[in-house]
Amino acid sequence: MTVQIFGFRDCQETRKALRFFAERRVAVHFVDMDGKPATRGELRRFAERLGAASLIAREGKRFRDLGLRVAGDSPERLIERALVEPRLLRTPLVRGGRRVAVGGRPDTWQEWVDAERRAPATPPAASGEPRPRPAG
Repeated sequence: MTVQIFGFRDCQETRKALRFFAERRVAVHFVDMDGKPATRGELRRFAERLGAASLIAREGKRFRDLGLRVAGDSPERLIERALVEPRLLRTPLVRGGRRVAVGGRPDTWQEWVDAERRAPATPPAASGEPRPRPAG
């Protein structure tokens, strides 16, 4: 199992997510959104599964600083704005395969880890020997 975590190094919840997966020896690909914001496709993937409103940090400092409390923009429009203002997003954004979660969700992450450990092992890679052809 490998998870991808989008967040900020100075975000406490992001650091908790990184520590959570490290303690369970789960491979992590961390994307620091200060240097490389999430792409439109990544944000769309989270929004499709969790709803656009769940991605926006309405209680965040950046949301207040931009005066968005009174703007009344739709969550979809705010996500578009988050492409250039990633601090509008709730973090961490965590993706493990087809599963996604937003914010500090250790119970959800533990379910992912447990499900992965219960899953049957993948079969070994083919040995390179030719397969017998079916008769006919």
